[in-house]
Amino acid sequence: MTARSEELQIGISLSSLGYLLAGLGACVAILARDLHEPTGRLALLSSAFAVGLVIVAAVGPRLLRAWSIGVVLRAGSVICAVGAALLALAPVYAVVVVGGLCIGLGGALLVLLAPLMLHGPTAAARLSRVNAVSSAAGILAPLTIGLIDALGITGRVAMLVAVPPLLILATVKGPDVVPPVLSEAPTGHAVGRTVALGWLRVVLAVGVEFCFVVWAVARLVDSGLTLAVAALLGSSFPIGMAVGRAIGPVHWRSVPPVVIGGSLAIIGTLFVSLLNAPALIALGLIIAGIGVAPLYPVTLAALVAMPGLSPTRLAALGALASGTAILITPAALAGLARLVDLRLAYLITIPLLLILFALSRSVRPVVRTSVASR
Repeated sequence: MTARSEELQIGISLSSLGYLLAGLGACVAILARDLHEPTGRLALLSSAFAVGLVIVAAVGPRLLRAWSIGVVLRAGSVICAVGAALLALAPVYAVVVVGGLCIGLGGALLVLLAPLMLHGPTAAARLSRVNAVSSAAGILAPLTIGLIDALGITGRVAMLVAVPPLLILATVKGPDVVPPVLSEAPTGHAVGRTVALGWLRVVLAVGVEFCFVVWAVARLVDSGLTLAVAALLGSSFPIGMAVGRAIGPVHWRSVPPVVIGGSLAIIGTLFVSLLNAPALIALGLIIAGIGVAPLYPVTLAALVAMPGLSPTRLAALGALASGTAILITPAALAGLARLVDLRLAYLITIPLLLILFALSRSVRPVVRTSVASR
């Protein structure tokens, strides 16, 4: 199988997942209305996805020793498709949780495979490309949800759009290879510290991203918009993400790309938090999306490229980092929103970004001594 076809497969899988994740924020508000549940309780959807990431981080390396990448890709696609269907059609809260967990488990398998299928010296650029397509697909989710809901049909049935491509992907033969393994790698305390710092950088990058993914529509509703209109304007953040990932990581002198992108994200956060005109909030979401876009691909590629552990284990650590971030940061923002206005709670992203800046200056790129080819 060629590198191009592998990139196409992982691009389709991450695009479907991106659509589902971008739709979660709008679905939180719609499910709360449909099932007569508090919005805070439905915010557990992101937690269910995070639990799936944590579980896969623990068992993923074992699965990849027993199964090929192609088998895991097909399994993840089917599980994710089942979760999307359950979320779209759930009649009760318990089914919603199961659907969210299935999206988490299946999606986590797809996330785990991405850096393994797109590894190498151009990993950050290739990950940015597939994530750009994923973000572009994410633009469609709030738009479709809002349009369908405005027609009088519950907008969450739009989540079914992701099911056909996932099922098609499950029928296509994937790469029947095992992940690359190290033939030689340095070890020691310094390596452990470097890996830990790289892991924390992924946590911070994903945490900032999911604050916007989960709470953007709620922030627009808080500004006085109807749910349908807020869901439509909620596409502003994924639009910004798509633009940012199409541009790719920006390098300027010795300034790390995460500092450049994160600074733009801070400007967008200030728009979202301090202004209350819906148009300006939407503009802030676009700016924040452009800035946030390179953070995850760059930090994940740097983590998987570090020596000391196999690429499979490092990819699992990346999934664990994502799960940890999604469990903690949107919930922390929700907790702050119970104490202060949601618009002020959004400022939680700024200290997260400042810490990421500090860690990005302290982590040095490391090159593996030898990686076995696939």
